[in-house]
Amino acid sequence: MNFIPLNLTVRVGCRMVYEAPVATPILFVLRPRFDERHMVCSEKLTFGFGLPAYEFQDSHGNITHRAMLLPGRNEIFHDAIVAVSSLPDPQGQGIVPQPINFLPTDLLRYTLPSRYCDSDKLRDFAWQHFGQVLHGPQRVQAICDWVHKNIEYRFASGRPDLSASEIIGRRYGVCRDFAHCAIALCRAFNLPARYVTGHLPDIGFTDPGTPMDFHAYFEVYLGGSWFNFDARFNVPRIGRIKVAHGLDAVDGALSTIYGEATLSYFEVWAYQVNPLQVSVGDPVDLSKRLDGTPKVRLN
Repeated sequence: MNFIPLNLTVRVGCRMVYEAPVATPILFVLRPRFDERHMVCSEKLTFGFGLPAYEFQDSHGNITHRAMLLPGRNEIFHDAIVAVSSLPDPQGQGIVPQPINFLPTDLLRYTLPSRYCDSDKLRDFAWQHFGQVLHGPQRVQAICDWVHKNIEYRFASGRPDLSASEIIGRRYGVCRDFAHCAIALCRAFNLPARYVTGHLPDIGFTDPGTPMDFHAYFEVYLGGSWFNFDARFNVPRIGRIKVAHGLDAVDGALSTIYGEATLSYFEVWAYQVNPLQVSVGDPVDLSKRLDGTPKVRLN
């Protein structure tokens, strides 16, 4: 494994308010996972007054909190200072994917259709469009290129009931839809692919001027390692911080509510900072951000 320098610092977090008419069970997935490309330096997670939570790892290893929303207003706050690498996403160039019969057994589930990644419905489409592309990173990139060029990004157009085949049919969506489409097309070729949600600061990238949010992308297993791909932006990026991964957005949901509750406030932050000037719990102050420009600024 190559040495990965964790030489930049990013502040990530969110503040959410849920209004519940009665006590309502809920799951949260908000804390960053362990990952070789980032390290959590300090972190704070609170669930509001009187809202205890039980922490466990789900079947994909995501850090999950099980809680009970109280009747009325419930505020959830997460804030973290995270060291990340200044190196952009590796894309696995030149790597040969493992044959299906040599894949680790626990990865076979990432080759199968799932609720939102209905690869069984896209098999003919996939072979028609990408069957002549060399199997491996080249095919994954061709899939990303097609999704990026043919699916229009429409802010706030996401729906929880649309699968990859339906998004390809309607030709627009949000980042989770881009990820679902690319994952389903990869799985049509027996490439293990999984959905990822997390934070993506604008390091080395011009600030688009839209509100900060969580971001969805995907990983493909090639030659013994997982590699990041992102059909939404379709360029290697710096500073991804993974929160969750799984078969699709069901496993990457930031919250899963077992009953009735309304999300009345939602704020997310993800920006590069000087660790000597910013601490966990400080007011969010974007005047201290170091990213948002094409030039990468070291801490």
